Amino acid sequence: MADSDTIASTDSRRRLRWRDGLGLAVLLLGGALLLHHGWTLMQAGGAPSVMAMALQAGLIAAAATALGTLPALGTRSLSDRSQDALMGFGAGVMLAACSFSLILPGLSAAREHTSASGAASLMAVAVLLGAWALMAMDRWLPHEHFIKGREGMDAKRLRRTTLFVIAVTLHNLPEGLAMGVAFAAGDPVAAGGLSLAIAIQDVPEGFVIAVALMSIGFSRTRSVAVGAASGLVEPVGAVLGAWVVSVWPMLLPWGLGFAAGAMLFVISHEIIPESHRKGHERWATQGLMLGFALMMVLDTALG
Repeated sequence: MADSDTIASTDSRRRLRWRDGLGLAVLLLGGALLLHHGWTLMQAGGAPSVMAMALQAGLIAAAATALGTLPALGTRSLSDRSQDALMGFGAGVMLAACSFSLILPGLSAAREHTSASGAASLMAVAVLLGAWALMAMDRWLPHEHFIKGREGMDAKRLRRTTLFVIAVTLHNLPEGLAMGVAFAAGDPVAAGGLSLAIAIQDVPEGFVIAVALMSIGFSRTRSVAVGAASGLVEPVGAVLGAWVVSVWPMLLPWGLGFAAGAMLFVISHEIIPESHRKGHERWATQGLMLGFALMMVLDTALG
């Protein structure tokens, strides 16, 4: 009986590794096709279109996330202090991006059509709408966080892999929207700076996601695959944001404010609480300040 149980367990592990390998291959193939499509768009005609630039930026951010997951193939652990510092760094980059690359350009765009007080009011409403939209998605979509466990309607009926993918998608979607709207604003240099900063913070973010998944029982290959797949929503969000604002230019300040509000919700609701829950607040705060300063320099130097 023991031998038969051992054989069955070995067969089960082999099937699991085979499915993991197949899933990773499909992921890499899909990423390659998406990259090829983006490259084709960029080569069509003369100067690249706004949507093509947004797609390229989203693909680079997705590739940065996938790149960040690769070191997890050689390790199963990351110190809590390092993990909190990396999450703080990502929060700092996103916080500075909200301020310098989204809210300030949004105020400037709104002032072209209304008074200073009207522009401020418009941006305030747009920021709140973005935050409330993410709050509603967080409340109703089934997903799972590392802190609070399963949330949302019917979460108990879905597999953990699916729930984590939805959770990370909620996290990354605002970043993609922000890049797309920034390119639609008509300043490719400033939008490139924002996209570069997001890609930089996506590298440690991908590593943290993969290691965290392994810590709760996911296989090494599946953790890397899920972590890499989490970045694929960014090119989708980037193209969506660029398309909406390109079709309706009057929505530019609204789009910039909406993206900023969505990112602020993620920072306050997810990243900062997660980085402070293990008692390494000082390291997390130092990471946040470093990320904020880096993004501020990039925005000033490239803007």
